[in-house]
Amino acid sequence: METSTLGQPGLEIALEGETVRVCLNGTWTLAGGIPATAAVVNAFETQPRVSRLRIEARDITRWDSALVTFVHSLAASGEAHGLPVELVGLPDGVLKLLRLARAVPRQVLERPVEDEAVTARVGRVALDGLRTAGDALDYLGETSLAFVALLQRQAQLPGKDLLRAVESAGVGALGIVTLISLLIGSVLAFVGAVQLRQFGATLYVANLVAIGITRELGALMTGIVMAGRSGAAFAAVLGTMTVNEEVDALRALGLRPTEFLVLPRVLATTAMLPALVVYADVLGILGGMLVGVSLLDVGAAEYLRQTQAALPLRHVVVGLVKGVAFGAVVSLTGCYYGIRCGRSAAAVGEATTKAVVMGIVLVVVVDALFTVALHVVGL
Repeated sequence: METSTLGQPGLEIALEGETVRVCLNGTWTLAGGIPATAAVVNAFETQPRVSRLRIEARDITRWDSALVTFVHSLAASGEAHGLPVELVGLPDGVLKLLRLARAVPRQVLERPVEDEAVTARVGRVALDGLRTAGDALDYLGETSLAFVALLQRQAQLPGKDLLRAVESAGVGALGIVTLISLLIGSVLAFVGAVQLRQFGATLYVANLVAIGITRELGALMTGIVMAGRSGAAFAAVLGTMTVNEEVDALRALGLRPTEFLVLPRVLATTAMLPALVVYADVLGILGGMLVGVSLLDVGAAEYLRQTQAALPLRHVVVGLVKGVAFGAVVSLTGCYYGIRCGRSAAAVGEATTKAVVMGIVLVVVVDALFTVALHVVGL
């Protein structure tokens, strides 16, 4: 038997047949230092007949994390050489800490490679993006099939959930839409008046507010508000249902979650958002009129006549069409992140955040696409 006295801890290393036996005794504390495992690893490498590692403790008087660190490192070295590791006589506290250390995933313990090639990072991000895009297409396909089944009267659409979603996406949003629309109309009128006053054309603030609100800002701001309100609510509710395995229960019963959970919310939001856009248009024009009457000395009747003369029907229709598109985008995005949520409470918060951010981004992107397309066709 070979005995080593590296620092204060007692460490004995012996080769018994095909087994390397490591005996620990005495005091094992950080103050006394942690012995190196090189001597044991050398026995693995120089003795080809070694097939087992045995770590046993005898008469350990005092210990702290030094003992845990040494045993964990030694066991990891043995496993790296393909040797089964046997632990004998170690204190219960040491065994519990070892089990806890082994439960931590390897990637958490290892430091990330800081000099990873840029091409590898780009490739990984691109691959993740392709997977997400494929999953989103699957989700859109499922929703489309559910909608087709509804048109064919083959889908089981829960009426109570539909009415509840209509109330939440419609009446429940009137307060915030009222405030935002009035303020946006007032700000737009005030900013326009600052420039138009230089040319003595303050009356044309009515034209600016009417067209800007009905064609762009009314639908856009309503869509953004609904992304932060209804989109987040859909993601949170469906994410919680996913965590509680309610979605899995529907699948186990042979029911399609898309019909029961996604379709009512998509239909309700898509139907109610154009109505909210009309409401926002009216209040936005009213906010502009308040500024025109109070600050620009424009009569209310004169302001309304100028608004009516400057507002062709096509601008209102464009805003309503955008409202339908924004409603579909917001509801589909919120439900997607809710259905695809992870299985923890933190995943629900993450899904809600992603739903809001992606919903707002998609609303702006869709609005930009509409603007370019309408310009091309001359509308």
